[in-house]
Amino acid sequence: MNFQLKTLPLAQSASEKADALIVLVGEKPLVGKDPLSDLISAARSAGDLPDKAGKLLSLYHPVPQAPRCVVVASIADGKSGSIRSAVTAALAAARGAKPARVVLAFAQQADGAAVRAAVLAAADALYVYTTTTSKAEANPVRHLTIGVPDAESVKSEFDKAVGMVAGIEFAKEWGNRPANHCTPAMLADAAVGLAKGPKFKCDVLGPKEIAKLGMGAFAGVAQGSSEPARFIVLQYQGAAKGDAPVVLVGKGITFDTGGVSLKPAAEMDEMKFDMCGAASVLGVFRALGELRPAINVVGLVPACENMNDGKAIKPGDVLKSMSGQTVEVLNTDAEGRLILCDALTYAKRFSPAAVIDIATLTGACVIALGGLRSGLFSPDDQLASALQRAGESSLDRCWRMPLDDEYGEGLKSNFADMANIAGRAAGAVTAAKFLQKFTADFKWAHLDIAGTAWKSGAAKGATGRPVGLLMDFLLERAAQPVKAVATAKGAASKSAGAAGKAPRKARARA
Repeated sequence: MNFQLKTLPLAQSASEKADALIVLVGEKPLVGKDPLSDLISAARSAGDLPDKAGKLLSLYHPVPQAPRCVVVASIADGKSGSIRSAVTAALAAARGAKPARVVLAFAQQADGAAVRAAVLAAADALYVYTTTTSKAEANPVRHLTIGVPDAESVKSEFDKAVGMVAGIEFAKEWGNRPANHCTPAMLADAAVGLAKGPKFKCDVLGPKEIAKLGMGAFAGVAQGSSEPARFIVLQYQGAAKGDAPVVLVGKGITFDTGGVSLKPAAEMDEMKFDMCGAASVLGVFRALGELRPAINVVGLVPACENMNDGKAIKPGDVLKSMSGQTVEVLNTDAEGRLILCDALTYAKRFSPAAVIDIATLTGACVIALGGLRSGLFSPDDQLASALQRAGESSLDRCWRMPLDDEYGEGLKSNFADMANIAGRAAGAVTAAKFLQKFTADFKWAHLDIAGTAWKSGAAKGATGRPVGLLMDFLLERAAQPVKAVATAKGAASKSAGAAGKAPRKARARA
């Protein structure tokens, strides 16, 4: 879909060439004296358009020059959440007209946050997945114009929103693909496709390289599948070479049966979404390609299937991780933390400013927070606060959860350095405590997106979260001075010696 920003007073918006016009009206009185403004003011005075976000008034050809389909939507206080509600409702109401061109006009002055909210809400409301359908009914809207009284003042936020849409929709695309259309190799190819351009680089490692690095936990999960594992290393250099990067680690289980600890059959199809952490990392890199902020970012994606054959790991098996720590596998369905722990160890070689892992990790987090907020875990107050701010500004919210040392007691094992699960109680926290054992050398945060990465039921599909949160975090960080890595070559060399050699730029071998 093509987005356009245009200076468009309400009177002029009525005559703009379009199949549908959506007018966003705030609480303040309209000052225009044109026919459309008069009509809207009269409707508000009569109580036909309450000042509550998302309330609508649908009109048929209300003034001579206007399109046949006109929807007036209240944005109440004009905050981002109210705009999202209004835009979503208005586009649903206009969809019956099957418009190819839509004008979305603010009746009053709009700031950058309002415009960004409108763009993101419109893109979300109009997104349609078509990749594996034979009779693909694509979104009919081809062109959407955002009309505001002063386009120049909000252009930077509009551009940011359009770049984010590209990333969010890329994450949705790969999250929605069935597992046979999103194997680890296919996911790696998608990453390679993102790395075109002078600021990007992508390395993909196959099973032999993974074994050589000593990633025994990752390889253990992958060994039950006929699909070879891939370890994806994406790099974006938007700042100076010596600036410490932010490392994003995305869980890439392209399908999760639970292994020997088999999941129930009901809704197991939704386990194709178990790579949405990986999809969000790829979505961030898609958005970075559009926005090119001054920051260095590394994306790490351990990608494999968790399947169940004669080679699959069993409860009671002990795996040696890349860090040298051993793990007793008490439940093969707690596999995400096993692939992530090796990726977190690998992240150390980049001497990162911060490491954030993103994973559909635990059903316990869904019970705790539902589908509204992602779970946020971090021992670092500054990093946690920055991620929470980004969640609020992007409307991709998270909630900080505890990491008390006592929660880790349940991970003790008689046969290894740790077990991969504790008891049922506080399952999201104990999963985070497991990951924390591999993060002593850098600032770290964990986002459990099990409740927010996709929707079930009639609206089943990937949400693209938390691309918005991550991009706001990175853009805020890019606007601040970045500390250079002290003795970067020495640190990288020391790290490489401890955790294996850096990958050669080559395609993976099965």
